[in-house]
Amino acid sequence: MAAAATEPAAAPSRRLRARFAVAVFVQARLLPLRLRRDLPFERMLALATPPAGTPWRGLDAAGIAAQVNRAVRHPILMRDRRCLREGVLCFRFLRAAGFDPRLHFGVDPASVAAGGGRRLAAHCWVTLDGTTLAGDLGVPMVALHVLGGEAPAQATPAAGTG
Repeated sequence: MAAAATEPAAAPSRRLRARFAVAVFVQARLLPLRLRRDLPFERMLALATPPAGTPWRGLDAAGIAAQVNRAVRHPILMRDRRCLREGVLCFRFLRAAGFDPRLHFGVDPASVAAGGGRRLAAHCWVTLDGTTLAGDLGVPMVALHVLGGEAPAQATPAAGTG
């Protein structure tokens, strides 16, 4: 039994990867209709939680994040909230693949210090085992809420897109 645990996992089938790509595409198009600006925070978090089961088990985390990123790259809706859309979808699909990601919601401390003269800069990003998979900004953000784990005092997403 111990030897089986050390064997590499079988590569996901072409059919599973194709079904996954379609599911991400469809969810990326439908999420803006469900993720209204006036949606209560608790209901938004519920959208990030997948139904029971792990239909995408066998897919790797980086591949999931890349597919989600491609699906939200050129938004028609939610242009100014791309990180939220990407974060919610990435978290949802990582969970449905059996991973334990963290969905972070935070603000730029400089925008808070600026007060009323500047718009508050909020952001959303996803981490898995301390590595940022979605919503990289490259600037320090103060995490206000983390879904899926305990919030660190400060989280710093790696450089990338947001």
